[in-house]
Amino acid sequence: MMIIRPKTTQPDYSYRWRVLLGVLLLALGVLIGRAGCLQVLDKQFLKHQGDLRHVGIMPIPAHRGRITDRHGELLAVSSPVRSIWVCPKEFLKAEIPPDQLKVFANRLGMKVEEVIRRAGDDEERAFAYLKRKLSVDQADLVLAMNLPGVYAERDYRRYYPTGEVTGHLLGLTNVDGKGQAGLELAYDASLKGVDGARRAVRDGKRRIIEKTEEVRQPESGKDLVLSLDTRLQYVAHRELKEAVMRHRARSGSLVMLDARTGEVLAMSNQPAFNPNSRGKVLQDVSRNRAMTDLFEPGSTMKPFAVACALELGLTHPQSIINTHGGMMYVGSNIVRDGHGGAASMNVGQILQKSSNVGTTQIALKVPPRKFWAFYHNLGFGQPLETGYPAEARGRLSDYHGWSAFEQATLSFGYGVSVSALQMARAYMSLANDGVMPMVSLTRRDETGELNRIMSVKTATSIRTMLEKVVSTEGTAPRAAVPGYRVAGKTGTSKKLGARGYSDSRYNALFAGIAPASNPRLVMVVVIDEPTTGGYYGGVVAAPVFSKVMQEALRILNIAPDDPTAPIMAARQDDPA
Repeated sequence: MMIIRPKTTQPDYSYRWRVLLGVLLLALGVLIGRAGCLQVLDKQFLKHQGDLRHVGIMPIPAHRGRITDRHGELLAVSSPVRSIWVCPKEFLKAEIPPDQLKVFANRLGMKVEEVIRRAGDDEERAFAYLKRKLSVDQADLVLAMNLPGVYAERDYRRYYPTGEVTGHLLGLTNVDGKGQAGLELAYDASLKGVDGARRAVRDGKRRIIEKTEEVRQPESGKDLVLSLDTRLQYVAHRELKEAVMRHRARSGSLVMLDARTGEVLAMSNQPAFNPNSRGKVLQDVSRNRAMTDLFEPGSTMKPFAVACALELGLTHPQSIINTHGGMMYVGSNIVRDGHGGAASMNVGQILQKSSNVGTTQIALKVPPRKFWAFYHNLGFGQPLETGYPAEARGRLSDYHGWSAFEQATLSFGYGVSVSALQMARAYMSLANDGVMPMVSLTRRDETGELNRIMSVKTATSIRTMLEKVVSTEGTAPRAAVPGYRVAGKTGTSKKLGARGYSDSRYNALFAGIAPASNPRLVMVVVIDEPTTGGYYGGVVAAPVFSKVMQEALRILNIAPDDPTAPIMAARQDDPA
């Protein structure tokens, strides 16, 4: 039997291969054409994309402006330093030997654990600071190790040559060079300058392999010239610190002004702080108390109450005032003198003996509106307009709500709050023949705005009476300066607490002018809560005035106006 098998035919797939080959050739042609287009016709696009990945902009820090005193002595300067940073992607993958890593950390002044922590554990990061503001020599030692991923950039560190002597006034900057307090903050916009920029080429691992041209030159900050005289500032700092320590006081402030221009020649506070120390600075220590802290000025206000009455013609330097033996009623309240009193005194004796009763009698003759206007014109209750951060404006209540007793207490320095600088500014009106310049923290080449507060006659009369205060019969013989006539006034004010005025916490003050015949300097000294050696202004604050003023007059070469003036000493119980 014959078996017939069917024919089989093989399928033809050759056309599929031809289609696939054609598609591949077409794709290759498109790719070649696109590459040629980009490389020849549109090459700027690829160049731009490459630049985005490999060319970056690096900032060039601007040099912060210097701060100098009125004679050009450096108070704040930015010195060149370097900041060390790492590229974690390189640094962490390098697997640096432990002993080498320990040397590296030591040169940075850090521990190994801190270096690892700052570098982080994210190997995709491209930047992390390890140490800011290293000296150039120290940075060179770090870079000499040639560790992978370790780099340095130019930077500046703020340095204050005078340290704590000018710390409160200057303030300080943060690690990035921005003003944080004081004049560094007030003038930050002009001091900081404008950072520049430079192009840098990086490789595929983001390492800088070339620095190209500068895109923008850095613009240095402007220098700031202060009115401060460093020679006087050192004297003020030394004597105030010694007094605060000797009397175990809570704090102290001293302000010295040029009586003619209103420039601040010295401003010191205790306790002090050093702005070069980058540790945590407590607000209680770092604030400029002479401008930010308020206090009731006590008897240092009495000359202005008397000046107001003299200016209005309501009394005369030789007018006899009934002082009631040192006690009188004002409404239902009692006003007393500190250490008893006479039956009557003339106006000059009232200031000389610091009689609360006598001052009250004079002040109550003045209409409240005019009394308030006189204090207001002196700047009490108003800002100083120096531009200093946190500058206090003080407090002076509106006269519409005054009672007779409130007006009485205002006359001897209670119910009004001032700063040390405000009080010094007010005393300039007495020193400058009734004209009060605006206060300035920067050097003036021309006299600024002048405000007429009182007549020349009134200012001269008050100065003459205040000279008697600095005599053996007055409350401030310890403020005397050998060879010079001094006019001034003591103050001893109780501090206000939660339960009223304290009988154990005081402010001791002295405000004075020298030379009294031709005033050049005005100074205010405030000692807060002295606890040993007395608490009266004539005992605690007046000696500081005497020592600082004596040195200042010598340094400024101001001629003596009373070569026969003796050196005087005060009793421990001298009143305010």
